[in-house]
Amino acid sequence: MNKLVKIQSFLIFVLIILNSCGIYRPVDSREIPVNEAERVKKNIEEGRGIRLGNGSKKGGDFQFASSNPMWRASLETLDFLPLANADYSGGIIISDWYSPDENKNESIKITVRFLSNEIRPDGIEVIIFRKNCKIYENCKVINSSSNIGNEIKLAIIKRAVEIERVDAKNRPYKRGIVFDSEGKRKN
Repeated sequence: MNKLVKIQSFLIFVLIILNSCGIYRPVDSREIPVNEAERVKKNIEEGRGIRLGNGSKKGGDFQFASSNPMWRASLETLDFLPLANADYSGGIIISDWYSPDENKNESIKITVRFLSNEIRPDGIEVIIFRKNCKIYENCKVINSSSNIGNEIKLAIIKRAVEIERVDAKNRPYKRGIVFDSEGKRKN
């Protein structure tokens, strides 16, 4: 019996606190708009609420790594390298130091940064680092401005175009692209 009295006392205490905070107050339903958008607008105008973002109920435009042609093309192009980091959500691929068998004193490291999901030259940045080691502990790392970065970038973009073409052919309904029986684009 003592336990029941404690529970009842606690519930009464909570109701008194909630009532004194103004959480519950009877209102006239004729003054409150029925439509949610109007009710939210009225509350914000009166300073009784906040609205985060633009209030859109539509989710974001997300692409999975397997559906992004630039990402897939980059991984296929750099498949000969050991990867240190491949973060799709961060838009970056970083290889580990790679040294061809002929030259053990020189290594390269490639970083690919995605600036856009679209297939275009300014949507991707390829950075090459070179490490020259004359003695094992005496290494010099430099940012290489050689033509290799541009060649890798071009190879990635070409492969991404091929992947996009195959994907569009296999899913013509996705972007309104129509193909004839021979696989040629109609529009």
